Amino acid sequence: MRVIAGTARSLRLKAPDGMDTRPTTDRIKETLFNMLQPYLSGALFVDLFSGSGSIGIEALSRGARHAYFVENEKRALSCIQENLQFTHLAEQATIVKTDVLSALYGIHEKEADIIFMDPPYDCGHVERVLAVLKALPWVTENTLIVIETSLRTDISGLESLGFSVEKEKRYKTNRHVFCRKI
Repeated sequence: MRVIAGTARSLRLKAPDGMDTRPTTDRIKETLFNMLQPYLSGALFVDLFSGSGSIGIEALSRGARHAYFVENEKRALSCIQENLQFTHLAEQATIVKTDVLSALYGIHEKEADIIFMDPPYDCGHVERVLAVLKALPWVTENTLIVIETSLRTDISGLESLGFSVEKEKRYKTNRHVFCRKI
């Protein structure tokens, strides 16, 4: 796993041991960031369920001004800290060491530009997180929310939660859903 482009290009990142995290492959990450690139310059990026931090680090490397990394698993937090130090991006990062739902209430920004979430698949986290995001003042109609989910996850209810799907990119076993608050 490596940083694909930007100031930290080609640097190898660590991933936590074990099966608790599913690092996004370089190929899928490159496809994702090709779609996100127009929105990254100077962006406030929020990486929920951060794992190794590779998605938020890629955003910083490509021009985001600041990134929040939200994670509560001890080994993953250690990886995020090491990866931020190794890529020299730590000063542009805030690591939030708690569960995602609690962390969302602790972020006090005017507006987030991009929120990326890659929760454990098929556990119902998407709906719970979106319900909280809907009520937060720093999540606006301009905030792009990207959800990584398995192909099995039913996303037909996003509109009833107050979000419109702008596009969906499918891969072999998972997908990225791009949505915004209605």
